[in-house]
Amino acid sequence: MLTGLPLPALLEELAAPREVPGAGSALAVALATAAAVVQMAARLSPDSWADAAGVAAQADALRERAVQLVDEDAEAYRKALEARAAADEKAKPEQRDWALGRVTAAAAEPPLALARLAADLAVLCAAAGGRVEPRVHADVAAAAALAAAVARGARALVAANLTALPGDMRIEEADRLVAAAEGAARSV
Repeated sequence: MLTGLPLPALLEELAAPREVPGAGSALAVALATAAAVVQMAARLSPDSWADAAGVAAQADALRERAVQLVDEDAEAYRKALEARAAADEKAKPEQRDWALGRVTAAAAEPPLALARLAADLAVLCAAAGGRVEPRVHADVAAAAALAAAVARGARALVAANLTALPGDMRIEEADRLVAAAEGAARSV
């Protein structure tokens, strides 16, 4: 499990010359970090903002889900790579393609979940930006920018994992999530 590693060891795992863990796990770590920063900013603002504790709790929930996605993404991607390597060349092409399509589509789910979380965090940042203590406003703006970047990166992974046809609903959803995250980040 990647999430049990100290940060230097996690970075070594990400830098290792193998495909898993990859960018999805790195994006999940980045998003968890951004959520933690929003949580900190809200916790430092209870005197000036009645909803600060609620926002801190929301940021905590987003952080925890992002942490789960660190390992979920690595596992889904590992399974997809193993399925591609083990594809039975003797099987009928439609059977092989169907089986590979299922595992590849499953590998797109963690990055899509990450894009959803990133958009949620960016919207939370937009709501918090004008209400947190002025001394932590820049922290919230940085977290929003990071959330928007995570959404963009996750969208790229969804598209790569699906090798999708134009008009795939998951790509369209990811595009909408990126737009929402970027719009929210700009408003902070």
